[in-house]
Amino acid sequence: MQYRKDRNGTALSLLGYGCMRFTRKGTAIDLEKAEQEIMAAFRAGVNYYDTAYIYPGSEAALGQILERNGIRDQVYIATKLPQYLVQKISAVDRFFDEELRRLRTDHIDYYLMHQMTDFAQWEKLKSLGIREWIARKKATGAIRNIGFSYHGSSDYFLQILNDYDWDFCQIQYNYRDEHTQAGVTGLKAAAAKGIPVIIMEPLRGGKLVGMLPEAARKAIAQNPRGWTPAEWAFRWLYNQPEVTVVLSGMNSLQMVEENVRTASEASVGEWTESDFALIREVNQLISEKEKVPCTGCRYCMPCPQGVDIPGAFRCYNEMYTESKSAGRFHYAQTVVLTEKPAFASQCIECGKCEKHCPQAIPIREKLKEADKALRPLPYRIGIEFVRKFFFRKRAAQKP
Repeated sequence: MQYRKDRNGTALSLLGYGCMRFTRKGTAIDLEKAEQEIMAAFRAGVNYYDTAYIYPGSEAALGQILERNGIRDQVYIATKLPQYLVQKISAVDRFFDEELRRLRTDHIDYYLMHQMTDFAQWEKLKSLGIREWIARKKATGAIRNIGFSYHGSSDYFLQILNDYDWDFCQIQYNYRDEHTQAGVTGLKAAAAKGIPVIIMEPLRGGKLVGMLPEAARKAIAQNPRGWTPAEWAFRWLYNQPEVTVVLSGMNSLQMVEENVRTASEASVGEWTESDFALIREVNQLISEKEKVPCTGCRYCMPCPQGVDIPGAFRCYNEMYTESKSAGRFHYAQTVVLTEKPAFASQCIECGKCEKHCPQAIPIREKLKEADKALRPLPYRIGIEFVRKFFFRKRAAQKP
């Protein structure tokens, strides 16, 4: 196993264990199977284990496995505050104390504000006193490193990144998301500040393995490198020195073995132009199934009405490159909790965006299509309900 250091000099395994996708037996986690997989990864040198408050049973399972095998002090635990559920600072203590109990530990090595999508979310937490709370927990050693995980536009990511002295951050990043969400812009901005970057969704939830077009599968199989689809995705990430840890939701011993081997062999700068050409070809083959030829360059932004144009098109395309439910879920994920709405329906057809689009996309027309597809009536009702619930409670907390 290879290791890269955080800002304090701590050596973290290049491969991290994502604990969201443990195999389930009925409604519960298959603890025996999860233990075999975690211990196989541990013996191979994996020392970073990522979970979250809202992953059903995950924190408790991880805590039990680490305690039973006596390895808590030999690994680093990352878990997350469900900031979207916080309305009072007292709730933060309640969530945190419960996480300590579940994980059977007295401290969290890497603690994150979970699923930030909007700078307003961080502003809300600050108004509740989160900075002072973090300072107290770090002073006692209950939290060793503080960070945030992110889904949203690169603009909001940079605002959050630059507003606080973070110890680390976590972003969704892979060869399909190089220019979406925080993207390579966020990756390099964090690295420039000396902030370690933890990567989630390196395979887009397995879709860069199990849902590749047949032509893409064939191109990979015929490449002389002999790498598997998963290996191409991981090595693309490992080739970048700004990446600190890549998380993988491993739920088989075979997966652990392959991912450990890749993380042990890969190196920065190993890629040739022909390797990058293969990834461009695969991306193009995937893109051929898309509805809008948007590259996520963001030249169309900012929209005067607040529409997240690249975000809408990315999710619209996901409906056809992955699945309708995936595209709609990711769209809801990135717009539901933003304080200022970013829906495609807010477009007033001013046409400013189209003047700057290098792809000459008829943005106004495509936004109508995207909104209709991404927000059918049941989704519109659900999204509106969730927004009213969260923002009504937030307003009630304001002095």
